[in-house]
Amino acid sequence: MIISNVSVPLLGMVDTGVTGHLESAAYLGAVATGSAIFGFIYVSVNFLRMGTTGIAAQRFGARDYDGIRESLGQALIVALAISLLLLLAQAPIGRAALALLGPEAEIKEFAQQYFSIRIWSAPATLGGYALIGWFIGMQNARVPLIIVVVTNAINIALDFWFVFGLGLKVEGIAAASVIAEYCGLFVGFYFVSRELRKFHGRWLLSKLTQINEYRAFVAVNGHLLLRTIALTFTFAFITAQGARQGGLILAANAILMNLQTLLAFALDGLAHAAEALVGKSIGERNRDALIKSVKITLRWSLLVAVGFSIAFYFGGRWLIYLLTDIEAVRNTTLTYLPWLALSPVVSFWSYLYDGVFVGATRAQDMRNVMIFSTIVVFLPAWYGLQFLGNHGLWLAFTIFMASRGIGMHYYYRARVLPTI
Repeated sequence: MIISNVSVPLLGMVDTGVTGHLESAAYLGAVATGSAIFGFIYVSVNFLRMGTTGIAAQRFGARDYDGIRESLGQALIVALAISLLLLLAQAPIGRAALALLGPEAEIKEFAQQYFSIRIWSAPATLGGYALIGWFIGMQNARVPLIIVVVTNAINIALDFWFVFGLGLKVEGIAAASVIAEYCGLFVGFYFVSRELRKFHGRWLLSKLTQINEYRAFVAVNGHLLLRTIALTFTFAFITAQGARQGGLILAANAILMNLQTLLAFALDGLAHAAEALVGKSIGERNRDALIKSVKITLRWSLLVAVGFSIAFYFGGRWLIYLLTDIEAVRNTTLTYLPWLALSPVVSFWSYLYDGVFVGATRAQDMRNVMIFSTIVVFLPAWYGLQFLGNHGLWLAFTIFMASRGIGMHYYYRARVLPTI
């Protein structure tokens, strides 16, 4: 799961590296702006993955093989419905998002080009979320790795071909993503057919066609949606504040956020393992297995976090120079690199506990902690630290991540452990 997850932000880093070596920082800023928009959209509906994992893992632990089919079918149907809504509403969504982020005129033009192409990946991206979440719940980490590696390998190859071979620039970056996402989806469906042969069960049509059968799915995912919207708002807010400080700060923050995302996906690999193990333990009603799963994944998360802090502190300059050869962007990014080195040891608690709570399907508690950390902690911290400029923005983000970890540790002791 770590290998699978790390390959996702590596793709974003390739996008950044490709545009960072073009002749203008406007291309880098445009891809950062467009990626922030889709980060908000797609991460907001990432409940499709998280909710599916928890439900599927608990049904797997209970040996409910009709139920595992129901969890997959419902997730795919909801993914298709949301995708169609996004495609129908793409024009107003694009205008509103660019107005909120407020990039400079040249960056805005390129970002609009990126958005108008990338939006067509919605059905594949959301369907992929449902498939990956289901496979994790089924205790199968190999297939998500295959899906992600195939998707990202195709995307990276097309990035270089479209941008440097065909000269498509921002449009090439977006088109590569669209094509690669559909390739990954088709690979996922192939492995679904193979996986279901192992578990004899039935597809119950009534479970997929009657709205009242979606109550359990909606109950979990509704809370996850609100939780994720609050999280993506925070990341989009950082991008927007960077844009308002000028193109250099926007580009620097884009590079740092790519590295932060690399950290997040690495730690989420352990969180996904916790989702599967905790969900299976709860399905089996095995308290000892639950506690053991949390302890083991927590220890490994700490080790990975310390490793990232050391790597960012000593190797951050090399990574920044790899991602861009624009000297002004390099120097600006290095100014804020210490915040990135601090982030792993502050953040790992929140990522790990996300996995625990998803496996336990305690989505309401996740929602409460996230909204509190966003509204009561992050925004007031940013407001009070504005005089520090971009340093204040990163300090507010660090406080936000610490708040998430502390809040979820409390809820774990008070709500999750007593369930078994």
